[in-house]
Amino acid sequence: HGDTKKMPKVKTHKTKPPAGWELVEPTLKEFDQKMREAENEPHEGKRKCESVWPILRVHHQRSRYIYDIYYRKREISRELYDFLLREKYADASLIAKWKKPGYEKLCCLRCIQTRDHNFATACICRVPKGKREDSVVVECVHCGCRGCASGD
Repeated sequence: HGDTKKMPKVKTHKTKPPAGWELVEPTLKEFDQKMREAENEPHEGKRKCESVWPILRVHHQRSRYIYDIYYRKREISRELYDFLLREKYADASLIAKWKKPGYEKLCCLRCIQTRDHNFATACICRVPKGKREDSVVVECVHCGCRGCASGD
């Protein structure tokens, strides 16, 4: 028995969550289920970019949920909030933008990256509804957003 090599321990899921986890766990499990459904959704007949829109939508909703329960409702501790960001339950970069004036409703980070757009500007979904032509239906190529300007 002495010569048998032990296999390295496989890490099961994540580190032990802090107090308050039981408050957010059911909702996060729902988001996990929604994400699985979005990932497995058939994408025949859709443009290449459209196939990732449902995934980005769930990602945004989950990050917004965590942002709201920490910054707006103050229902979770800083420790739990930091844990959720560290374990990638929410997008820390997106939340950082939501805290800045003018970006409160930002849909995704790609929409403000000038290198991804013609003429080094922001995405069409960032243009306030009042400044757009009425007849034009806006749909972001990156994430499917129909308008995330803070003034709307």
